[in-house]
Amino acid sequence: MAEQLLLLPVRLAAGPIPPYFDPLDDDLGAVWLVVVVGLGTETAIIALLGGLAARAAVPALVGGEPAPRWLAGRGSRLGALLALAALIAPAAALTAAAGLVPWVFWYMFTGLAAPALVIDRLGPFAALGRSLRMVARGRWRPGGIRMLGYLAWYAIRVALALGGTAALGLVVHLPGRVWPAVVAVGAWTLVNAVAYAALGCLDAVLHVENRMRVEGLDLALSRALRRGVPPDRILTGG
Repeated sequence: MAEQLLLLPVRLAAGPIPPYFDPLDDDLGAVWLVVVVGLGTETAIIALLGGLAARAAVPALVGGEPAPRWLAGRGSRLGALLALAALIAPAAALTAAAGLVPWVFWYMFTGLAAPALVIDRLGPFAALGRSLRMVARGRWRPGGIRMLGYLAWYAIRVALALGGTAALGLVVHLPGRVWPAVVAVGAWTLVNAVAYAALGCLDAVLHVENRMRVEGLDLALSRALRRGVPPDRILTGG
C-alpha cells in the first residue's frame, strides 16, 4: 500500500496508461517515470521480503525455532535489511531509467543479497558483493530462475490488475482520472501482496539451494548436525 500511495501522484501526473508505448507519444516520458519508480520500489520490497523469508528458511532447513535467536533481538538484521533496500531501490530505478536492460541484470545479480545479509550475517555492501559472486559462480542459474519467476508473476499481476480494473469499468462508471487511479491502487495492492511475498520466498530458497549446489552446504550441515555443531556456524561460514 505504501508503494502504491507513493506511485499515485506519479500515476496521476502521467495520465491514462496506454496499452502500448509509442515512441512518438508526447506523454511517454511521464509513463516511463511510472515504470521507473515502480521498478525501483518493487525491487526494494522484494528484497525486504526475501530477507524476512530467509529467517524462516533456516529453521525450515535444519529445524528449530521459527525465528532463531541469532536473527532476533539484539542480533536482528532488520536495520541492515532496511539499509540494503535503501541501496537497491535507487540503483534499480536508475538502471530501469537507463533503458530497462541494465535493470534486468541488476535484478538477476542482486537477488541473493537479502538472504545473504540475514543468513550469512553480512553487511549491506558485503551482501551485495556476495550475491554477485554467488550468481556468477552458479553460472547465472540463480539469476535466470529469479528473472523467470519475476516474469511469470508479472504476467499474472498484469492479467489480474489490468483485467480486473477493465472489467470493473464495464459495469461501473469511473469518472475523471482520480477514481480509475484509486481503483488501480487497490487492484495492484492486492495482487502485489501475493506476488511480492512469493518472489521474496523464491530469493530465500535460491540462496540456500545455490549454496548447496556450489558450496556443499547440505553436506556441511549434515556433518555438523551429527557432531552437534550449531548450524549457524556452518551457515555463516561463507
